[in-house]
Amino acid sequence: MTTVDTPRPTRPVEASLRSLYLARFAFAVVWALVLALTASRLGPWAGALLLLYPLVDLVAAVVDHRASRATRPTRALVVNMALSLLAVLALAYAVTSGLRAVLVVWGAWAITAGVVQLVVALGRRTSLGGQWPMILSGGISVLAGAAFVAQSGTSAASLTSLAGYATLGGIFFLVSALRLHRVRGNGSR
Repeated sequence: MTTVDTPRPTRPVEASLRSLYLARFAFAVVWALVLALTASRLGPWAGALLLLYPLVDLVAAVVDHRASRATRPTRALVVNMALSLLAVLALAYAVTSGLRAVLVVWGAWAITAGVVQLVVALGRRTSLGGQWPMILSGGISVLAGAAFVAQSGTSAASLTSLAGYATLGGIFFLVSALRLHRVRGNGSR
C-alpha cells in the first residue's frame, strides 16, 4: 500500500504576508497621493477617501487572520478588525461634523491600531522574523495618532498630514515585505 504525502500549503504564511504587505504599500502610497492632490478641504471626495483607508485596513486584517490560521491566529487581529470597522462608522459621522472631528477620530484609530500592530508584530517576531519594521510602525502610529488629536484643535489642522501618515506606514509595509523575503530566503529568522 502506498501512501500519499499531503501537500504543504502552496502559500506559506510568509508568502501571504509578503503579498499583503506589498499590496498595503501600494494602496497607502496611491491613497496618500490622491488625498494630497484632491482633498484640500473636507468634502464628499475627501470623505470617501477617509472611509476607504480603514475599510482597506479591515479587509487586510481579515486576509492576515486567514493566512495566519495555519500557524496561530492572533486575537489581536480580530480586535483590529473591530477597530477598523468602528473607525469607518465613526469617520462616517465625523466627516459631517468637520475637520476637527475627523482628526480626533483618525487619531484615536491610529493610536489603537498602532497598539494592535505592536502586539501582533511582537508576537510574530520569533516565529516569522522580519517584524521590526512593523514594531516601529506600530509605535509611530501611536505617536502620530496623538499628534492628530493634538493638531485637531489648532489652525494647522489639515487632511494632508494624513497623507504623510499613510505614506510612512506604506513604507514600513514595504520594508517588512522585503525583510520577510530575506528571512525566508536565508532560512534565518
